[in-house]
Amino acid sequence: MPLIAPSILSADFLNLGRDIEMINNSEADWFHLDVMDGRFVPNISYGMSIIKTMKKKATKTFDVHLMIVEPEKYFAEFKDAGADVLTVHYEASTHLHRSLQAIKALGMKAGVSLNPHTPVHVLEDVITEIDLVLIMSVNPGFGGQKFIPQALDKVRKVKEMIVATGSKALIEVDGGVTLDNADAIVNAGADVLVAGNTVFSAQDPAETIKKLKQAGK
Repeated sequence: MPLIAPSILSADFLNLGRDIEMINNSEADWFHLDVMDGRFVPNISYGMSIIKTMKKKATKTFDVHLMIVEPEKYFAEFKDAGADVLTVHYEASTHLHRSLQAIKALGMKAGVSLNPHTPVHVLEDVITEIDLVLIMSVNPGFGGQKFIPQALDKVRKVKEMIVATGSKALIEVDGGVTLDNADAIVNAGADVLVAGNTVFSAQDPAETIKKLKQAGK
């Protein structure tokens, strides 16, 4: 049974408190928070102050995905804002091993995200240091995109790497996750499903989360 992490990027920001309550009361496991700087990705989202405000009302794990350049400058601030899991992009981290160590030293779980064009073998030397591998199944920056099918192969390859090395890393998939493809994603080896539009554009978001929770059965 996968962990479900609704993506706040797709929430209604005029009614954010309501949407947070919905997630609190649903079968969702995590809040997925996308932080974008307009440089690493062609979009800007929200930062520490919004996350800190949300944390006052939210009751579940904060899964913070940094789509920013020089993420290492802000680790302590995101910890202070309430991040429980902090994910950096391989493509934005010149000293990835050092970043993973720094995130863990602050008491957070450390994740690494791969863009669609980045092969999974780049993680071979750090896979045992990673708590979460985030496979982007769309090009990062915007919600509502279509799932890139090659992501399933990447999930399988990361799973093989995790098993071979004894890593404890979870595999998370973000982008274009729907009720139609959730089974295939979980069966490929994913442990965490990020869903934005699928949840928040549904007539009954909590029921949609419940259905996603059954994926792979």
